[in-house]
Amino acid sequence: MAMGGQGNNRAVMAEINVTPLVDVMLVLLVIFMVTAPMMQQGVQVNLPKADTKAMSPADASVVVSVDKSGKVFIDKEEIPAGQLRKRLTALFATREKKEVFLNADAGVPYGEVVRTMADIKGAGIERLGMVTEPVAK
Repeated sequence: MAMGGQGNNRAVMAEINVTPLVDVMLVLLVIFMVTAPMMQQGVQVNLPKADTKAMSPADASVVVSVDKSGKVFIDKEEIPAGQLRKRLTALFATREKKEVFLNADAGVPYGEVVRTMADIKGAGIERLGMVTEPVAK
């Protein structure tokens, strides 16, 4: 009978406790979920004058423009203040490819451009490209 008891103890001791492993994996998952959108947002931002490879705009691409006075346009239609996110959400509701090109005047304050980018991203746009001019060499 003593041998049967020892056999059971050995079987119990051979089990691996996976709870700490699951805890670590969940923490890593949360970290990646939080940091992934930040990395994606920072990758596709170009400065007004940049020496980069040009993105090829699609045939039916949407261009959001901000002029020197801070007025916002979708293609050539002026959008009232505070309506950009709503208009883009409606425009892209049925489209599969959610891509917008931002064309901002170099004289527009940086804060205005960032606010416009936030409205574009808030409308569910997956890709945001900045329209730039090549650097003169």
